Amino acid sequence: MTRGQLRVFLGAAPGVGKTYTMLEEGRRLRSEGYDVAVAVVETHGRAATAAMAEGLETVPPVVVDHRGLVLSELDLAGVLDRRPDYALVDELAHTNAPGLAHAKRWQDVQALLDAGINVLSTVNIQHIESLNDVIEQITGTVQRETVPDSVLRAADQVELVDIAPQLLRGRLSQGIIYPSGRVDAALSNYFRLGNLTALRELALLWLADEVDSSLKRYRAENGISNKWEARERVVVTLTGGPEGQTLLRRGARIAARSAGGELLAVHVTSPDGLRDAHPGELSAQRALVEKLGGTFHQVVGGDVPHALVDFARGVNATQLVIGVSRRPRLAALLTGPGIGATVVRESGDIDVHIVNHAAAGGRAVLPRLGGALTMRRRLWGMALALAGGPLLTWFLVAMSTPSSITGDVLSYQLLVILVALAGGIWPALFAALLSGITLDYFFIQPLYTVTVATPEHALALILYIVNAVLVSFVVDRAARRSRTARRAAAESELLASVAGNVLRGEDALAALVSRTREAFNLTSVRLLADGVELAAAGTRPPAGTGDNEPAGSAGNGPAGNAGAKPTRLPVGDRAELELYGRDLEAADRRLLAVITAQLEAAMDFGDLTQTAEGLGSLAATDKVRTALLAAVGHDLRRPLTAATAAVTGLRAPDVQWSEQDRSELLATAEESLATLSDLVTSLLDVSRLQAGVLGISLAPLETAEAVLPALEELNLGPAEVELEIPADLPPVLADSVLLQRVLVNLLANAVRFSPPGSKVVLAASAFAGRVEVRVIDCGPGIAPERLQDVFVPFQRLGDTDNLTGLGLGLALAKGFMEGMMGTLETEDTPGGGLTMVLSLPVAAGAPVTAGTP
Repeated sequence: MTRGQLRVFLGAAPGVGKTYTMLEEGRRLRSEGYDVAVAVVETHGRAATAAMAEGLETVPPVVVDHRGLVLSELDLAGVLDRRPDYALVDELAHTNAPGLAHAKRWQDVQALLDAGINVLSTVNIQHIESLNDVIEQITGTVQRETVPDSVLRAADQVELVDIAPQLLRGRLSQGIIYPSGRVDAALSNYFRLGNLTALRELALLWLADEVDSSLKRYRAENGISNKWEARERVVVTLTGGPEGQTLLRRGARIAARSAGGELLAVHVTSPDGLRDAHPGELSAQRALVEKLGGTFHQVVGGDVPHALVDFARGVNATQLVIGVSRRPRLAALLTGPGIGATVVRESGDIDVHIVNHAAAGGRAVLPRLGGALTMRRRLWGMALALAGGPLLTWFLVAMSTPSSITGDVLSYQLLVILVALAGGIWPALFAALLSGITLDYFFIQPLYTVTVATPEHALALILYIVNAVLVSFVVDRAARRSRTARRAAAESELLASVAGNVLRGEDALAALVSRTREAFNLTSVRLLADGVELAAAGTRPPAGTGDNEPAGSAGNGPAGNAGAKPTRLPVGDRAELELYGRDLEAADRRLLAVITAQLEAAMDFGDLTQTAEGLGSLAATDKVRTALLAAVGHDLRRPLTAATAAVTGLRAPDVQWSEQDRSELLATAEESLATLSDLVTSLLDVSRLQAGVLGISLAPLETAEAVLPALEELNLGPAEVELEIPADLPPVLADSVLLQRVLVNLLANAVRFSPPGSKVVLAASAFAGRVEVRVIDCGPGIAPERLQDVFVPFQRLGDTDNLTGLGLGLALAKGFMEGMMGTLETEDTPGGGLTMVLSLPVAAGAPVTAGTP
């Protein structure tokens, strides 16, 4: 069975005309002879939409009774039995009523498509799953009904139904979209002009991205490799050299000249990782790409020109920006066309811009003959030539015959190769000259003379030298690559180690500075900002060392010696790195550029972290302030209103109160003012606790001396509270007033939540230098995940009677206990209920006075 096709009408907001357009398309299809049925349509009371639906056959909906609410839903079975050519299904993101075959309407649509039925549907941009968080930021509304992006991207056709935001607001004002009672609220909230403009732009961008993805799929499926200039895509090639920023800015200007132009930067890395690229430059260029609104890509390719062209074709690039070669002109003449010429030849229909820059056409220099071999290897090669030549000559002379000249020549040739392998070019040249002279002197007629009688002998000597040069060149190149690979591995290990230190929680600046000293074998490394040392590693340099040296100066002696000068490297615009010890090579400075970039990033991250922490504390303070205002708005007003009403009634001149009424009014005023005093006291105590200025006087105190006054204050007796306080319980170090307030709060809560007929148990015990007091109730208890919430200010955990204060009691109790060097914790009561555990240190000396920590 052929799967049906899905066509979706996408809108930026309600009221743009998606349903109307869908019904209009249904009418057109019916006029062309197709069987069209309306599976479900939501008119929302809009007359024009209802009129457009008239005349179209509608599959009766299924009626669902959900919690007394009658809902009309799409009848999936009915549509499948009806099997029209086209089914019109409105609101693709709709959530079905419980009990139906699918939870979401888009799942019903999938079932219709699987059955071979074509579907026309509608959806708003705010219902797309991937845009849910963006929509919330724009509109402040969380969308509960969403459609997975994969469903929309799998649609055969997505059509945007667009309308200008001003016109949409006009339609809303006229009552076309919502009833008049909802117009003002909609205009001032969801349908604000800025919201509608942002939603419209979001819909256009999402659809443009979908069109671009569809175009790429079509080109891939049909094997189309030549460019299609649907929009400009400018690819800038980066070598890691200093010309990169010039090329990027030129590429950005080219992309900006065409609306919707896209900027891509690409760097080609060789498979062996040995191609020369300055990591600091490449990192800075990558950051610049992001600032310019482009994307950075890194590909691996042994053939740079072909890798660049393949990448450009893969992204459907229309423009390719490359720099003029940095090779000296003499080298370009000797080695032939470079990367630029090859790219131009292979690019085909992609336009290539070759941009001049300051680093182009370097000056001609002679090749360096020093090679990559160490001095030790060169000395070994020279020793082999000096020792091996005479020994080989002695052996060959002893074994010489008239027909052995060929073997003699090959033996000396082998010696030259061995010397080249051991010591490189200079020992090899020496061995070639020595062996040539020895051959001519001992084995070629006339013997014992250094005479080149025939051209063939001269040619042989030249070949010796050429072979020595070629072999030594190969050896030197292999040694250079090996050394480069070892250094790259060491650099990677260094960076990986630094990253690992940071990920394991170590201080980023300290880890970077310490690893820098270890990696470069330095005596000391310091990171300074405005003369303040942020991090240091190694032996501290003597005071005053190098204070007036300019950045980048190299010291002449080891750090720690009087007068030693550091190497200074800038870290951004606000810090510098001081390096004490050996002089650094150019390759070392290249890696140091990466380290300084990481140091700068670590400093920026530290600043951002501090800012975030500051914002977090501000947010917490704002949350407390909001909660305080919400609590004060009712809890303080209630007793204040009651007291005011009582006093006002008593002062009314036209009312004669009886003695009983007067007493009741006075009692009400007294009770309300007492409650108000307690609330204000609690608020002041919270403020003092948070400010750390609540004075606490600690002194030895018997536990019973705080328990009994608390019971008297609450008017509790043996019928409500059972005491289990041992007679030999040691005194605690506490503030008697604060401990009494803590016990009053805990006992009041325990009695309040205990079921009728049960007692609250107050038990005390001593252990390990501390006294624990447990207030145990058998009430409903608290869910384990909310146990810590009881100590959060302004939390009542479900209390809605508005008679229990501001929700500060336990928060104050915990603060008082911590101020007395004690703790307040929660435990579950076996069999059900809550146990509050107070722990205080046992008194050991004279009274002391302490402030709140």
